[in-house]
Amino acid sequence: MIEAIATQVENRILREDMQTIYQHLSEQEKDKLRDSTILLTGCGGFLGYYFMHFFAQYAEELNIQRIIGLENFLTGTKDWLDNLVASNPEVIKLHEFNVITDSVEDIPGAAEANLVIHMASIASPTFYRIYPIETVDANITGLRRLLDFYADKQLRGFLFFSSSEIYGDPFPEFIPTSEDYRGNVATIGPRACYDEAKRFGETLCYLFSQKHNMPIGIARPFNNYGPGMSIHDKRLPADFAKAVVEGRDLEILSDGTPTRTFCYISDAITGYLKVLLHGQFDVFNIGMDKPELSVRDFAGFFNTQGKAIFNYQGKISFNTSQDKEYLTDNPNRRCPNISKARQLLAYEPQMGVEEGIRRYLEFLFINKEQAL
Repeated sequence: MIEAIATQVENRILREDMQTIYQHLSEQEKDKLRDSTILLTGCGGFLGYYFMHFFAQYAEELNIQRIIGLENFLTGTKDWLDNLVASNPEVIKLHEFNVITDSVEDIPGAAEANLVIHMASIASPTFYRIYPIETVDANITGLRRLLDFYADKQLRGFLFFSSSEIYGDPFPEFIPTSEDYRGNVATIGPRACYDEAKRFGETLCYLFSQKHNMPIGIARPFNNYGPGMSIHDKRLPADFAKAVVEGRDLEILSDGTPTRTFCYISDAITGYLKVLLHGQFDVFNIGMDKPELSVRDFAGFFNTQGKAIFNYQGKISFNTSQDKEYLTDNPNRRCPNISKARQLLAYEPQMGVEEGIRRYLEFLFINKEQAL
């Protein structure tokens, strides 16, 4: 079985993406990374894969003092992390850590961290419905413990990963959705554990920024995809990639009409770094604002690129999930207004969706032999 997460840094797609991210950071943003100690929770997941590789690749150039990765491996992957640590054991430190129950003060070097990225949360609906309490606790209890610990520290930036799901299912007049939209969210239901935990997490960040003058940035991601996303992740891009790799039909468990915008991982990480390094409290949508594609159109790109890269012979099919709550509270449309990020962060995503899907599938193809 092929895993989306590769274990070798020399993958061409990964190397090119790291360079792209670096090139799109300003000199002022790079200066904030210089001589830093960076602590990341949930470092073994999809986003952690790119963050960890980026910081590792530019550790020498930016004189990064230490990269501290914390992960409980509930859904994260360890093999590539072990290889990354082995490549630079003096700088990169990995700790098995439960952000809900373990104390960050017990982690060597954590008190010296001046950049903190909190992404320890399950983001796949399939998995957060299996672990709903853990999802709530990671975004509330775990976040609170981190905020308490760093409230009196000299931070350059603290990044909390919220979600576009905090908007729920926006009314049509609020699409594209801007940061001041208050949301149309169900407090009770199969997605509530994630959506409401992220909403309350944002409130905690706001309160700590007010009381302790903490430089907290809140990112609201909109549908990321690309290398680093395991094909077993159970989100839409992963399901389609898995079908291409295994030669199965691209199965859509709806009528294919819900729409989303999709943001390639290098564009997403660039935006998240800009939020982290902004240096003051604020909240930003990070994602692509166009095109807004139907699920069926998105599957069509996987079909086309799958044929070119994997000689894929499958087709798009439609079915109904055996899970009766599969589509409950699932937003019909998801599209961000990113004007604020453009204006304040100089954020400008570049990668077209079809090109991004091609890069994702090429990444999988390059690594297929060692992953089988």
